[in-house]
Amino acid sequence: MTRFALAIAAAATAFTVLNSLPARAGDQYVDSTGFAVSGHDVVAYFDLEQAPVGQAQPAAVPGRADITAEWNGATFAFASEANRDRFVASPGQYAPQYDGHCAYGVSKGGKVPGNPNLWRIVDGKLFLNITETVVGFWEEDIPGNISTAEGNWPGIEAAPASENPIPNYSSDAPVAD
Repeated sequence: MTRFALAIAAAATAFTVLNSLPARAGDQYVDSTGFAVSGHDVVAYFDLEQAPVGQAQPAAVPGRADITAEWNGATFAFASEANRDRFVASPGQYAPQYDGHCAYGVSKGGKVPGNPNLWRIVDGKLFLNITETVVGFWEEDIPGNISTAEGNWPGIEAAPASENPIPNYSSDAPVAD
């Protein structure tokens, strides 16, 4: 194989590997608990039975303060070591979109916190929203709102994470060991 062919093959391999890795996002939203997603287990969402659009989702599963992993500048808590291991193996698969900020808020061009109990998995990705009212707006056109948010995200991703509290929400997570 010629040097040129080897260089092309190496470049193609590097491109494939780099594009298969999850993109590192901006600052993860962390509330007063000091944990991402208010100390709830992001892997556990994928094991819950998701409610139909228009119905409340099952409550998020609290993580444990002694079972954690660091990613994207934040500490994530998990209900089990198995869930932590799943996350560590593929954090981009489980971490909420938009660094844990409200999906509808991002579709409107801003960063506001996401409530861990107002969630939905769409196409294998975890989305959070801020209030039940906002969930209603977001669910009116989930694909359109995701598309708009995806278009807005590159322009706001680098902005600092929201420092606002989640309205009408108090976390019971993570649980002490």
